[in-house]
Amino acid sequence: LPLNDVVKVTVYLNDMNDFKVVNEIYGQYFSEPYPARAAIEVSGLAKDAKVEIQATAICEE
Repeated sequence: LPLNDVVKVTVYLNDMNDFKVVNEIYGQYFSEPYPARAAIEVSGLAKDAKVEIQATAICEE
C-alpha cells in the first residue's frame, strides 16, 4: 500500500529527545492531510533500536 493510505502512526522512541529529528524525517514521507499520530517513549526496543514505527493503513478495493 502507498503511504497515503496510512491513517494512523504510532512512533515508539527510546529517547523523546530524538522526536525532533524523527519528526523532520517523518515529514519527508507523509504529506497533508497527515495521518493521526502518537509518539510514546519506551525503555527499550527490539535489537537495541532507537525508533519503532507502527502504521495502520486502509485498503479500499
